[in-house]
Formats: sequence, C-alpha cells, structure tokens
Amino acid sequence: MAADQLVVARTMAAIVATSFFALLCSLPQARGVDYPFMKDATQAPNVSYYDYIIVGGGTAGCPLAATLSERFRVLLLERGGSPYDDERIGDMTRFADTLADTSPGSPAQRFVSEDGVINSRPRVLGGGSCINAGFYTRAGDDYVRDAGWDLEATGAAYRWVEDVVAFQPELGPWQAALQSGLLESGIAPDNGFTYDHIDGTKVGGSIFDADGRRHTAADLLRYARADGLDLLLRARVAKILFNVRGRRPVARGVVFHDCEGRTHKAYLNAGRGNEIILSAGAMGSPQLLMLSGVGPAEHLRSFGITLVHDQPEVGQGMSDNPMNAVYVPSPSRVEISLIQVVGITQVGSYIEGASGSNWGVRHSAAGGRHRPRNFGMFSPQRTPEAIARAAESMRQLDGSVFRGGFILEKVLGPLSTGHLELRNRNPDDNPAVTFNYFSHSEDLRRCVAGLSVIERVINSKAFENFTYPYFSMENLLNMSTGFPVNLLPRHDEDSTSLELFCRDTVMTIWHYHGGCQVGRVVDAEYRVLGVDALRVIDGSTFNASPGTNPQATVMMLGR
Repeated sequence: MAADQLVVARTMAAIVATSFFALLCSLPQARGVDYPFMKDATQAPNVSYYDYIIVGGGTAGCPLAATLSERFRVLLLERGGSPYDDERIGDMTRFADTLADTSPGSPAQRFVSEDGVINSRPRVLGGGSCINAGFYTRAGDDYVRDAGWDLEATGAAYRWVEDVVAFQPELGPWQAALQSGLLESGIAPDNGFTYDHIDGTKVGGSIFDADGRRHTAADLLRYARADGLDLLLRARVAKILFNVRGRRPVARGVVFHDCEGRTHKAYLNAGRGNEIILSAGAMGSPQLLMLSGVGPAEHLRSFGITLVHDQPEVGQGMSDNPMNAVYVPSPSRVEISLIQVVGITQVGSYIEGASGSNWGVRHSAAGGRHRPRNFGMFSPQRTPEAIARAAESMRQLDGSVFRGGFILEKVLGPLSTGHLELRNRNPDDNPAVTFNYFSHSEDLRRCVAGLSVIERVINSKAFENFTYPYFSMENLLNMSTGFPVNLLPRHDEDSTSLELFCRDTVMTIWHYHGGCQVGRVVDAEYRVLGVDALRVIDGSTFNASPGTNPQATVMMLGR
C-alpha cells in the first residue's frame, strides 16, 4: 500500500510543483484608485529639481516618499508599473502567471542565483508586498536594539504601517491543526494572535483583509501630501550623478530613461539636507551604486565604469534565508490558505505552512480534461513534453491525491553569506549573485533541527486528520525531492539524510538581503560611507533578516 502511494506521490510531485508559492495566494484584490501625483515617466520633463530623489517605489520607498512629502518636494522613481493596473496582481489565483511572465513589463523579474536556486525580484510599485504571501510580523525587540533603532519610534512607525496594510487572519481547519500541532510538538507558549516576534507558536498578521483584498506598500502613499510628491512609473534609473570636484564626492542627481528610451535628468535643489536615497532593494541598490562608480575599483574598471569612490564592501554580505518544504498529502479536504501560523523555535528555524485543495490541476474550458497549472517560477525546468507526460499520468489519478499542504522551515539569520557582481552595464539586467546556501555549518544544523520539528508536527495527534498513517517521514521527503524547486541535482539518499535533503531541495522564501550593509557600506544613519548626500534605505542594509518575514520591518524603516 505504501509503495503504491509513493509511486502516486512521485508522479504527483511534478504537477504539484505548480509550486508551493502558487498555492499561497487565492483571493481577488479590489482595484485601487490612481494617485493624482502618479504618472508615466514619458510625461516627465527633460530636467527637474527636487529636495529628495528616491530610487525605487517598493516596500521601503513608498512609505519613505509618503513621509518626506509631508515637508519636502520629493521625486519617487519606480522602474515598474502600477499594481492597480495589473489584473494578475489583483487576482491572487493568477499568482503563478505573474511569476512565469518573463516579459520586460512583468511585475516579477526572475533570476537564478549562481547557486542554482530560482528566485524573483519585484518590478512594480509596492515592490515585494505586491507579489508575496502576505505574512506580516514585526522584528523582535533584540533585533531592534541591535540595529540601533529607538523602540518607541519603531513601534510608532509599525503602527503607522499597520493602520493601512495589516489584518488578523481567520484560521481554517488545516492552519488550526498546524497551530495545535506546533504546540503539541513543544513550540510553546501559545501566543495567540500578535504582530510581535515572540518565541513559541503564534498567528501572525496578514496584508489580506477580511474580504481577501491585498493591501500593499503602494497603499501607504495615501499618506502622501499630493503637492509634495511626483511619482514616475516605468522610470529606469541608469546612474547617480556626482560632483567630484570637492573633498568628497557629492550626489547631485540621477539619469533615468522612460519606456520609450528617452533620457531624463533629475537634480537636487540647493540645500544642505537634500539627498538621493536608494530604495531599490537588495539586488537593485548595490547594483546601482556600482553602475554609478561606487564599489570595488577593479571590478568597476573591468566594465569601463569611471570610479567615483573605491568601496570594496558594496555587494558583499549577500544572504538568502534558505527554505525547505515538506509536502503532506491529506485524506481530508483542506482550505486554501496563506502562511498564517508560525512556530518560532529555540533551534534556529521558523516553521510555517500553507495548504490548498486540488491546486495541482485544473479543468480546461473544453471537455473538462485536466491540464497542469502554470509552473510559475519553476516553469523553465519543465519542457512541454514532460508536462504532457505528467498530465497524462495525472488523468489516471484520483483527485483526492492532490489534497494537502506544505509545512516549511526557514533558517534564522542566516550565517552563510555571498556576494553580488555586475554582469554588464545594463541596469535592467540582473546582476550575478551568489548566496552560498549552507556554507556555514550552523545553518545546516538549523535546517535539520527544523525538519525534525516538522516531523513531530506531522506525527502529532492534532494533525492526524490531515495525514495518511502509512506515509512515513522518509516517504514524504522522498516525495518532496521530486519538486523542481531549483537547478541542483538530487541524490538517492535525500530521503534518509536530512543534511542532503536540506542542500538538494533548498529554495528561496524571497527574504534575501545585504549588499549595502550598515557598518560596511552605510553608517548607522544609512548614509553611504565616503560620499555625501546619498543614503540607502531598504533590505540591502540588513545584516540578518528581521523576524519571520521582513516586509513589516522594511515598511517601518521607510517610515
């Protein structure tokens, strides 16, 4: 019986790879309204002047622009389009379609790290909050203190964000069983619902409201003073302009291109406090510094880039929290759920889960035949022939096989670090990034310990309605290795060696950070070291990922 189920599970694995991420989102989003200060970059003048110029209208850039516009004239430059104009962002059931779109206008720009892990970076107003799973949680007090932030001011900034974008989710049966299973497995105490980062098991916040509408960092622009902000969409910044005649280079403007290829320049008004602020994310901010002449001298010269300031730390300290997921088929129907519950363990990993019913296949319009869903961020690894063979196998299987969910672990920190380098001088192209997953032995230990917690949850009394008794942990690991989550080879021992399983099935949870870290590239006030009138405010400045999900802290930091 178990062997038959394992064959079914292996066949299922390729189709289930519609992907863990595709099942995370399932509800439609209401259309927003256009802001009066938002327009396409094609409408921008050739030359303009502002008190602050912010590059990147993402999770940090939107609250930052809204805040500065209260007292200053601000220009916010976003390389992508509006989330309110893209139906795929509005319809969460089309999440995989967004990830699979590799066109220049896609809200999600795919990249593959040098480690062979498929990843994505946002290209839309609102940034990652437009394409993520919606989990909202603050950083812990220790993280806040270590970052040098004031606890009271940080709390006020979090509340400013939460008044617009954060909500308490309602748990369905599967998520409730996960919560109880974590508690039964010793991940205590029960902290109920809270935005706070506390050891134990909790229900976190969500950027989806009770009606299933996604609220993003772009919604925080409602706080902006309309006369204080100009927001340009599809504005692709090529470089920062510097005055290099004085003792230190001084940032004075930016060059950007609109979608028709025309060049525009925006300069800072005269004034000691006026600045350019990079909020282009962990990929974009170090890349733009290098393209502008701030970075490792020899690396920049190899691309013919004029050196403004030799800063070898730009692009260093890149980290991506490794995630590994175990698929658990269910004999009972399960709700389609986002990540809502988290177990904050003492072993250096966070345990979360997401569930969905019959999300592995869907009926076509004609004849009711099954066909595989879009494979989203994993689609490059699946040929049409392979998909056709898997779909034929799927038609032989009962639909109940596809009920279930993923329980995942995310490694705290992490301690493994890598680096980012330019591939060319085109700011639209992805730089080359290496994260060196599990190069630090402690990260691997944390992954193994997290998988052991997952096993206890699966075997718990609380979770028994959502597991098959004849599926051992080895069976489940064997099944999960079939998902095309990365470009790495598999090993026969993946189901018996947790270390190998961690290495071979590693994937991203999109919490990558670093490249412009505090103390290495920027000071404690986020001013770029060695140059004036330039700051970086986004996740590239983090030395570790805050809490179980960084988006709340990135929005707070912008505020």
